[in-house]
Amino acid sequence: MPENCNPKDCPVSTRVDALEKEFDRYRENSSDTHRQMFERIGALEQNGASVNTKLDSIDEKLDELNATAKELAEKPAKRWESLVGYALSAMVGAFLVWLAAGMPGVGK
Repeated sequence: MPENCNPKDCPVSTRVDALEKEFDRYRENSSDTHRQMFERIGALEQNGASVNTKLDSIDEKLDELNATAKELAEKPAKRWESLVGYALSAMVGAFLVWLAAGMPGVGK
């Protein structure tokens, strides 16, 4: 700026004032934008924590369901084993009764 420029008449002074006002307006908008961004980030963090809690709960329930499904899948096999055991016991018992009765039906 020339040394002989009067602050009231200086053509550059008007531009500087306009630039200062525009800069202030940008600073205000920037502050609002940053505030909104931080609010959104905070909301996302809260939602993320909520989702993690729900996923943990779902994981626990799935583990319980898997254990129950395994138990239900093993029940028929256990019942079959018990049934085979009872049948074998009955056959051995019948054989022993047959022996004790003198082996009837075998040619003497």
